[in-house]
Amino acid sequence: MSALLRRGDVGSAIEEVRSRLAHLGLCEDRVAHPEVFDEALDQAVRTFQQERGITVDGIVGPHTFRRLDEARWQLGDRVLSYVPGHLMSGDDVTELQRRLSQLGYSLGRPDGIFGEQTDSALREFQQGVGVTADGTCGPDTFRAFERLVRTVSGGNASQLREQMTLAQLQSGIADKVVVLDPGNTVDPALCHAIAVRVEGRLAALGTQVLLTRPARATTERPFPDDTARAQFANEVGADLVVSIHVDKATSPLPHGLATFYYGDPRGGQHSSSGRVLAQRLQEELVARTDLLDCRVHPRTWDLLRRTRMPAVRVELGYLSNAYDAQRLMSAEFQDAVADALSVALTRFCAPAGQVQRTT
Repeated sequence: MSALLRRGDVGSAIEEVRSRLAHLGLCEDRVAHPEVFDEALDQAVRTFQQERGITVDGIVGPHTFRRLDEARWQLGDRVLSYVPGHLMSGDDVTELQRRLSQLGYSLGRPDGIFGEQTDSALREFQQGVGVTADGTCGPDTFRAFERLVRTVSGGNASQLREQMTLAQLQSGIADKVVVLDPGNTVDPALCHAIAVRVEGRLAALGTQVLLTRPARATTERPFPDDTARAQFANEVGADLVVSIHVDKATSPLPHGLATFYYGDPRGGQHSSSGRVLAQRLQEELVARTDLLDCRVHPRTWDLLRRTRMPAVRVELGYLSNAYDAQRLMSAEFQDAVADALSVALTRFCAPAGQVQRTT
């Protein structure tokens, strides 16, 4: 679905949205005018977006609709397998990954996307339980899970592997590959300018820095979307990803700095190394600027979800707020932000026992 649906719209697509939200218990589907995007549906959409850790705006665009589609699948509803170029995703994939991780199989961070690591872990599981090791999660594999999962509880293998990943990253910043992602929306030029400042500081420390996009988009070379930028980070084997954004609201009141890492706002699966990185970045940004501390939060945006390494998104203020906008346009402020991000990354990668604030 490419159209944007919002409060006040009318059409058959809205009935489909209502039906999927009703299936999740977030609204009623038996209403007088199911084809109307009314206030109740607007609230249901916002609740769904909040629960799923995506942008809460009450608008059903391609991203929200895709997440609605993922939410309708429960493990056992369909046969799952690895399809290169068209990866299956959904709540059923998340549950499959959770069960494999609980049983001790290595598949990376559970993210609801059936990729190569999930395929490899599933085949290993199938081989171990005596079913055909074809990477297809069908009835025989479901039954094997039911037999085994009843005897296993409280598994935290994925979090243990996250801790191991964090330890491996703590060998200094000089040998790292860092991908900087200038945000595509609101003010791409400003985000790129800040990213270049960070690039210069990290390069001086011996870090290899790669940017996900050029300063300007062209007809021949448009800005890549979140999925493409995550794929870029995965393909170059990045150690860390930092996505740099500024925000804008309909009201002039929102203001301040916030940092986000991959995680389910409802609790459960999250990137523990991503959370530590987000905390380091937020600490330095707050210490070196005078904007409001809006703290650190889990989200499931595609760039955070689809990257295989610790990834964070920093929101550096609101251009719709007069004070934030004034500060963001200041070269002195941009330098302070660049200092904060480079120092935070250096602290994050410092060997154990050497972490300290650089002034």
